[in-house]
Amino acid sequence: MTALEDRVRVGVDIGGTFTDIVVFRPDGRIHTKKVLSTTGDYSRAIADGLSDVFAETDVAAGSIGEVLHGTTVATNAILERRGALTGLLTTRGFRDVLELGRMRRPVLYDLFWEKPVPLVQRGLRLEVEERLDAEGTEVVPVRHDDVRAAVQRFAAEGIQSIAVCFLHAYQNPAHEQQVAAMLAQAFPHVPISISSDVLPEIKEYERTSTTVINAYIRPTVESYLDQLLGRLRAIGVTAPVLVMRSSGGVMPAREAAQHPIHIVESGPAAGVIGSAQFAREMGLGDVIAFDMGGTTAKTSIIENGQPSLAHEYQVGAGISIGARLQSGGGYLLRVPAIDLAEVGAGGGSIVSIDKGGALQVGPESAGAVPGPVCYQRGGTAPTITDANVTLGYINPTGVAGGTVPLDAAAAARVLEAEVAAPLGMSLLEACYGVHTVANVRMIRAIKAVSTERGRDPRQFTLVAFGGSGPVHAAEMARSLEIPRVVVPPAPGLFSAFGLLMTNVESHTTRTHRTLLEASALADMEQVYRELEEQAAATLERDGYVVSTLTRFADLRYVKQSYELLTAVPARLDLDSVRVIAAAFETEHERTYSYKDERGQIEVVNLRVLAKAVPPRLAVGATGRSDGHVEHPAGTLHTRMAFFGPAGLHETPITDRVGVGSVWRAGPLIVEEYDSTIVIPPGCAAHLDNMGNIVISTKGGGSGIDS
Repeated sequence: MTALEDRVRVGVDIGGTFTDIVVFRPDGRIHTKKVLSTTGDYSRAIADGLSDVFAETDVAAGSIGEVLHGTTVATNAILERRGALTGLLTTRGFRDVLELGRMRRPVLYDLFWEKPVPLVQRGLRLEVEERLDAEGTEVVPVRHDDVRAAVQRFAAEGIQSIAVCFLHAYQNPAHEQQVAAMLAQAFPHVPISISSDVLPEIKEYERTSTTVINAYIRPTVESYLDQLLGRLRAIGVTAPVLVMRSSGGVMPAREAAQHPIHIVESGPAAGVIGSAQFAREMGLGDVIAFDMGGTTAKTSIIENGQPSLAHEYQVGAGISIGARLQSGGGYLLRVPAIDLAEVGAGGGSIVSIDKGGALQVGPESAGAVPGPVCYQRGGTAPTITDANVTLGYINPTGVAGGTVPLDAAAAARVLEAEVAAPLGMSLLEACYGVHTVANVRMIRAIKAVSTERGRDPRQFTLVAFGGSGPVHAAEMARSLEIPRVVVPPAPGLFSAFGLLMTNVESHTTRTHRTLLEASALADMEQVYRELEEQAAATLERDGYVVSTLTRFADLRYVKQSYELLTAVPARLDLDSVRVIAAAFETEHERTYSYKDERGQIEVVNLRVLAKAVPPRLAVGATGRSDGHVEHPAGTLHTRMAFFGPAGLHETPITDRVGVGSVWRAGPLIVEEYDSTIVIPPGCAAHLDNMGNIVISTKGGGSGIDS
């Protein structure tokens, strides 16, 4: 670990439109690079971008100590149904667990809602005669003829990945391991995922769904990471690659390839971790992180400097969230993840008019190829970015320091033909309608992590980042009555910076059902120690020194069906029952608005989080970059911009330094290499002493609480 203090560290974040690279040198200097993503092979953009960095600076490939990577490859494989042809072996009688699920609907009264198609077709979900009881004792041995028949069927179908999930395997993995050995002999080159390894927890549907997703995306992720490592070696980078976990830490690429379920939300997690560090160092209190990129927008709440964690969430619904009260719309994953909401509303999201004549934004995206019409890369469908360019918010000649030239006239033409004319509106009114509809979709995501979690967004600060986030943030905050928006330096590269602020993590879990009472503490302590040893060994195997071990438990009132994650003291003693119960009841009241002080509390799962803390990038360093020099302070020009009811304004355009430390009333547009910040009429902004742009939605420039 100490060797890293003398080595260059690189953060690489892949988005649907841009790939962001941040190079952090031992002396604190930073170099940034933003390139268009290469959707056919995302690793090519990374290698090309790093090659450009080597040519532009004195950084050598051999000086890189580690590459930290956030990627949406696993997510996209699920959303686009591009995973492997997967087979499932399960206990006889449980073939349809995957399809039955929890019988939940995300919307009660939508007659046209269709349940997500299972990732494994029914003909490839095969049964095996075997049985363990709830304690893990063998009742019926594995019938080998069933396994051999499954092998023949899978071979005939050309199976690319296999999942195995047997009843009560979380208590005893012997049957799954036995079958996995038979499968490995028959299919030496096909990855096999067994539930006792992927998710050794109670609950049959959750375990089956998670194991199937692991199997479904594993070949895709393995192939991508192999490509990435190969391309990095080709340009001389031999440093280890660590991939961002959905929970906010990083894990070695080798482990990520075997357990890709832990990196499904890899992309959004880095920005949230950066926001948490940012909130702590800047003393912002509780914040809502808002990240809008080229394809999606993500939100998460951070309280007391810590992001909220969920141990169950869904991917592939209209909105990806961890809330149990809105489940059933996607594919369920029961793994630790930052509790966030994600919607298909990014700069590249396609604008259309539905059959009823209503304006729609997303979730389909033009991505990097062909991209928005204004990018001049073959795009023909209007997007949010095209609307923002036409409104005058985004520089009409180019973005990313001019490396991506824009054709504003082409954007205006397609929006006039595809949106304004069919709606019978003027071009600017139609474009503002696009901007507003996008805001409404993203506000839904903010509400999903705030009001729908029992939090009042008016008590939070909105931290806005991503290439498109600062364009929309002020209007969204004003709609939600959030008084303050903070835009950190280099907002369009903030997720890549966030990668350099992360810990290396290992999570372990075990089902341990018992009542929360003094007589159960000894057994709980023994299990916790075993989990701690297991988590520490995982980190030490990869050369990391454990810095912290944190305990959690999944708790519920007796007869409840769902649990809440609760922190547990480092060592259990006679006072622990009271401490744990109080923490659970506080969280239960915040989540469900009530607590039962007489109710018995049940322990379901025990969890341990092990962390190793590498040399970290300080938040204050994000503004120091030798890669791109902004215009001199105070250099201004103007551009006409349209702000809906506030009308058309000749709007000052400046850089970050030109905003100044004195409050300036909007309208004002700040242009940077990696993003654009829009301060609309009725808002005001100033530059604080750490280089952050602070926006007040209260209006005016005087009497504003900074």
